Amino acid sequence: MSAPKYLTIIKKIEAMIRSGEFPEGSKLPTHRELAKQLETTPITVAKAYKELAEKQLVESFVGRGSFVCGHSQLSDVIRAETQAQQSNLSILQPCLSAHVDRLNQVMTQAITKGNSYPLWGYAEHSGFCAHRESGARWASHYGLDVSSGEHIVLTGGAQHALSALISCFTKAGDTIAVEAITYPGILSIASLLDRRVVPVAMDDEGMLPTSLSEVCASQNVAMVVVVPSHQNPTTVTMSETRRKAIAEVINQHEIWLIEDDIYGFLNEQPISAITNFAPERAFHVTSLSKAISPGLRCGYVKTPISETERFSAFVRATLWMPTPLTFAVAATLIQSGEAFRLAEAQRQIAEHRQQLVKLILADHVLHAQEGSYHCWLMLPDVWSSDLFTLAAKNRDLLVSSASYFKADGHASTPKAIRISVMAIEDEEIFIQALKKLAELLDQHPHSGFIHG
Repeated sequence: MSAPKYLTIIKKIEAMIRSGEFPEGSKLPTHRELAKQLETTPITVAKAYKELAEKQLVESFVGRGSFVCGHSQLSDVIRAETQAQQSNLSILQPCLSAHVDRLNQVMTQAITKGNSYPLWGYAEHSGFCAHRESGARWASHYGLDVSSGEHIVLTGGAQHALSALISCFTKAGDTIAVEAITYPGILSIASLLDRRVVPVAMDDEGMLPTSLSEVCASQNVAMVVVVPSHQNPTTVTMSETRRKAIAEVINQHEIWLIEDDIYGFLNEQPISAITNFAPERAFHVTSLSKAISPGLRCGYVKTPISETERFSAFVRATLWMPTPLTFAVAATLIQSGEAFRLAEAQRQIAEHRQQLVKLILADHVLHAQEGSYHCWLMLPDVWSSDLFTLAAKNRDLLVSSASYFKADGHASTPKAIRISVMAIEDEEIFIQALKKLAELLDQHPHSGFIHG
C-alpha cells in the first residue's frame, strides 16, 4: 500500500530543505503551483505545508506565502528524548549509568541528614557560602585562579549563566563576538535578547586573536563569548599562549569576556583560564552538567571583583537563587573529592569511545581531542551537512548538522556533522551506530528525496 500523497510531498520538501535546494528564508511554491507540478490537489499540498510548519521547517503567512525556517533551534541540536529504535549521537552528556546510583545516594543523604532544614529556605547572595566555596574549588582544580567563593555567583547551570550575563552586561542591539562555528545555545540567547552576533574566524586552536581584534575595532563589540576547551562543535582546545593572546585583546579593547569553560575537566592537564589574564574584564563560567549530570543545574560564575554584587543582584532579581538542594549534592561530591574522580572516569570513557570512532571511521576526516565528548566529522563532497543529517535520521541515527552551529547565517555551511560519543550508554549499540554511519558515508545521496 503506497503512502498518502501528502507524506511523499513532506519527505521530498524536507530533503530539498536539508540539501540546500530550498535555503533558509526562501519562499516555497504556492499550493496551486506545487499541486500542478506534482499532479495533485492544492488541498493535499496545504496539508503537507501544515505538517512542515508543525515540524518548524516552514513558516506560513497569510497573503505572503510559505518560507523555509532557519535551522538553529536548540531542539534540532539537542535530542534528549528519542524513539526506542533511534541511536542518539546528537546530545553531549556524561554516561550516567556509570554513577547514577551514587547520585541517588548523595541526594538522599542531603535530604535526610540532620541539618537539611536550611536547604528548604532562602539563602544569602545567590546561594549559601559553602556552595560558592565548593564552586571555587571545582573551578580552581581545572585552571582558574580563585582562592575562595567570595566572587563566585551561583546560577541554574551554565546556560542560565550565559543568558544572565548577556542580559546583565549588554543591552538590546549590542554586538556580541563569538566563534564562527559555535554552540547554538549562545545563538539562541542572542536572538531571544535582541543582541547582534558577529562571527570571529578560527583556526585549529579556536578563535583567532588577530581576527578578534579586527572585529572589535570595526564592529563596536560589547562582549565576547568563547569556549576554550573541547570547543562545541569543533573540539579545538586553546593553548595557554592562545588564551593569553585573547586576553590581551579583551584588555586592550576594554570589553567583557564570557569564558564558557564547561569542558575544562576534559583536558588531560589543567590549562590556565583566559580569565586569569583578564581578571577585571572576564566572567568564567563552569558547571557540573557535562562532568557529573545535566540534572545537577549547578552553574558557577567567577566575576571581576567590581561586578560581583551587580551580577548577584541580577540573579536575585530574576531567579532569587538556584535550588540549594542540588548545590548541596554538588558540594558533598566536590568537598569529598568524589566529583573529581567521577569527572576523570567520564574523561576515560570519552577517550575509549574516541578510539572506537577512529577505528570504525578510519577512512574519514575527524577532528577530536582524546578526551572530547564529541567529534567533528568532515563529510565526503557528495553530501551536504543537512542532507546527510536527514539521511542519517531516516536510518534512525541522530547527528547534528554543521548548519546548526553557524554564527553567520549567510556564510557557507561546512560539510561536517557533530557526533556525540557519550550519549549512547550501551557500548555495543554505540559501535553498531558507528558502523551504520560508516555505511552511509560510503553511499551517494539519492536524487529527489532520501529513502528510509
